[in-house]
Amino acid sequence: MSGAEVAGVIAAVAFLIIALAVAIIAIRLSGVTKEIKQTVAEVNQTLATINGEVKPLTNEIEALLTKSNTLLNDVNGKVAAIDPVFTAIGELGESVSDLNTSTRNLASKVANGAQNTAKVTVAAKVGQKAMSLLKKKDPAKD
Repeated sequence: MSGAEVAGVIAAVAFLIIALAVAIIAIRLSGVTKEIKQTVAEVNQTLATINGEVKPLTNEIEALLTKSNTLLNDVNGKVAAIDPVFTAIGELGESVSDLNTSTRNLASKVANGAQNTAKVTVAAKVGQKAMSLLKKKDPAKD
C-alpha cells in the first residue's frame, strides 16, 4: 500500500465517522422534533380547553359586573335619599343646642330675679318692722 492509498483509507474512515455522527445527530434531532410536536399538540389542546372555558367565565363576570353596577346605583340612590335626613338631624341638633343655651340664660335670669326679689322682700320686711317699731315708740312719746 502506498501513501496515497493509506491517505485515501484514512479519508474514507474520517468521512465514515463524520457521516455516522451526522446520522446520529439527525436521529436524535428527529426524536426531539417528535417530542416538540407532541408538546405543541398538548399545548394547543390545553389552549382550546381554556378558550372554551374562558368564554362562559367572561359572560358570568360581565353579568356579575352588571349586577354590581345595578346594586351600586341603588345604594347611591338610597344614600342620596337619606342625605336630607342627616341634614335635618344636624339642624335639629343645632336647634336643641340653641334651646339649651336659651334655657340656661333664662334659668340664670330667673335665679338672679329670685335673689333680687328675696332682697327686696327682706328689705320690705325690715322696713315694715322699722315702721312698726317707730309707730310703737311714737305713741309712747305722746
